[in-house]
Amino acid sequence: MYDVSATEEIAERVQGHQVVMNKEFPIGGDVIRAFPPEVKLIAEAGTGYNNIDLDACREKGIALCNVPEYTTEAMGDYAITLIMALSCSLAAQMKALARGDRTYMHQCHLGQLHHFEIQGKTLGIVGGLGYIASRISAKALALGMKVVVSDLPSTPLGMREDGREVVAFDDLLKSSDFVIPMVPLNKHTTGLINAATFDKMKPSAYIINTARGPIINQADLVDALRKKKIAGAALDVFGEGSAPPPSLPEDSPLYDVFNEFDNVILTPHIGWQRLEARQRVVDMCGDNISKFARGEPMNIDMATGMPIR
Repeated sequence: MYDVSATEEIAERVQGHQVVMNKEFPIGGDVIRAFPPEVKLIAEAGTGYNNIDLDACREKGIALCNVPEYTTEAMGDYAITLIMALSCSLAAQMKALARGDRTYMHQCHLGQLHHFEIQGKTLGIVGGLGYIASRISAKALALGMKVVVSDLPSTPLGMREDGREVVAFDDLLKSSDFVIPMVPLNKHTTGLINAATFDKMKPSAYIINTARGPIINQADLVDALRKKKIAGAALDVFGEGSAPPPSLPEDSPLYDVFNEFDNVILTPHIGWQRLEARQRVVDMCGDNISKFARGEPMNIDMATGMPIR
């Protein structure tokens, strides 16, 4: 077990092992093709597997498994936490105290802060029929919010029995008070939320991202915040890479907008990190590996190395 492995160290460290367990570290095709023939399984300790080169896995006959639902509850909780924080000027008041400004502690500032109830507001979830999106929806509906979702073009539009309404992507953008993309990261979803997207959103709407950083075009987001195209943003993931990095580069413009605007929240990919979720991912990875060793069905397609969706 290694806390950290540089890319050039991976091939040497997997020598003699049949199973490689990974947590979100990018493992490219060149690295996988250098694996010894003993390696039969990559066990990704997470839901997303866009950080693994699937073509290289197929070429090498290496199976890949993931853990689809370990963080469903935690991520649902965190999305709602961010909605609530944005709705009650929590960040604005904490930032003021952090910079030594105690104005809000002594005076009433009615109308000067964005402070509103979420009951009756509309939550739009892009890719809103997956595991985590479904839990976010259930929690939002329980709080009295309206939930609209967009999904694949083939998904029938209209109200579902669970209270969610499936709408077209553009209609979701135009009607939502909060927009959360919950799509996997791939060539179709990279930059899905961009300048054109922000132009279609209400100026009073907020964007929240707890999925993968590159789903949102970072430069376009910074521009939208500065031009007040949207009301604010809460980001738990960043970057242009395939996996969610735990920190931002020191020169990231997101730090600038965080300091410029009270309506911006940045957290270092903590949405999944609740104690129960961390224990669950360890347990489920162990279960996946045990089942693989016994040849039993699991979160995997043995023929192609592709995880079951």
